[in-house]
Amino acid sequence: MLNPAASARRAIPSLDRLLKLDAAADLVARYGRPLVTDAARAELAGLRAALARSDAAFDEGGFMRACAARLAREAQPSLKPVFNLTGTVLHTNLGRALMPQEAAQAVARAMTRPVNLEFDLDGGDRGERDRHVERRLLRLTGAEAALVVNNNAAAVYLALNTLALRKEVPVSRGELIEIGGAFRLPDIMARAGVKLVEVGTTNRTHLKDYEGALSPRTAALMKVHTSNYAIQGFTAAVPEDRLAALAHRHRLPLLTDLGSGMLANLEDYGLPHEPTPREALAAGADLVTFSGDKLLGGPQAGLIVGRAELIERIRKNPMKRALRVDKMTLAALEAVLEIYADPDRLARRLPTLKHLARAPDEIEAQAQRLLPAVRSAVRDRAQAEVVEVKSQIGSGSLPVDLLASHGIAVAAPGKRRNALAARIAAAFRALPVPVIGRVSDSAFIMDLRCLEHEEEFVEQLRHLDLETKGVIGDE
Repeated sequence: MLNPAASARRAIPSLDRLLKLDAAADLVARYGRPLVTDAARAELAGLRAALARSDAAFDEGGFMRACAARLAREAQPSLKPVFNLTGTVLHTNLGRALMPQEAAQAVARAMTRPVNLEFDLDGGDRGERDRHVERRLLRLTGAEAALVVNNNAAAVYLALNTLALRKEVPVSRGELIEIGGAFRLPDIMARAGVKLVEVGTTNRTHLKDYEGALSPRTAALMKVHTSNYAIQGFTAAVPEDRLAALAHRHRLPLLTDLGSGMLANLEDYGLPHEPTPREALAAGADLVTFSGDKLLGGPQAGLIVGRAELIERIRKNPMKRALRVDKMTLAALEAVLEIYADPDRLARRLPTLKHLARAPDEIEAQAQRLLPAVRSAVRDRAQAEVVEVKSQIGSGSLPVDLLASHGIAVAAPGKRRNALAARIAAAFRALPVPVIGRVSDSAFIMDLRCLEHEEEFVEQLRHLDLETKGVIGDE
């Protein structure tokens, strides 16, 4: 005679029979038969294992609800919107620059219709994809020619690999940067087949240091904008115009890497100065490389502008095809560059500049407006108050320049306030649209500099669950 647990397991219908149920048919219509079959099989395996320890009866309705819940979880996209309330405007981990609506619409058109990506409509033959943005880049930078690759590291790599393969390029020791993910300029140069010649010291480099490094094997001079750190105190660096003059006396090109490039004068918007490609070219640089998705406020891309003869050599490098961008990137970049043509409205139309230029009193007013809703959501589990904070630009841009801002700090009383603040942060991340802030001074702080969709933020606070996350007041 079978024991109760064995009887319960034998009472479970077969997979084939379960898939013929009306509830299963509804799931198949929504998710497709393969996914529903896999979900049902996984739930059956778990159910059989559970019934080995129990004599509970099979619940057909409960089983199908479990399958539906599993399918719903697995159907959730991994890439999802969040609220960036970290205080870092260009947050690398949160996707950096937000696109303006014009860019989103341009990408949608490029995705859903055939486009003349590499087709010359005038001549009726093959065209060059970079030409779609080149004209606008020339107008904004003053360059003779331009091309686009998939990011700035690729731009630096391609320029060096083309112009200095198996040759030497002197770079100041104070400019040997490391960018995110332990990605270092010396490593890029090595992969490009270029020998790095370090000149000067970490804090001081002079023109004579470059002169002493020149040899018959020198292919170019390189200057790197230290956009993600600053050396202060007893320092010296060679101005770009003097370095360009030295390079040109020896018939060498000067390559300038700006890293986080910007096409407008930030000082016009009350922000610290950041060198622009136009300034670098005017100072004598022959090639300038910079990013599209940082201060420029566009899609991920690496841009190279400069002398036409050098750009054409780079364009013919076989690696250019491996590093090229797709039609969606070009569509978004073209739309963003067109916005720069109207500087009077740039700060209103370009999200990156709009967030960077927000006035502190405007942010404070928003914080005061949202404070009652946050207090209502946390109830008696925690306290919330408006606080003064400092925002940063992010993505290696202007690292020592902070922006006055305001936020809402949420903290719970107790002996382990740091641990409680981390649990509060986890509760906000668990909201339907995760809220990403930062933990500082034993509180969870939401810097409101980048907060848009204010109504959506407030509406979802009703889902905030501090109790499940262990925020229970005094511990």
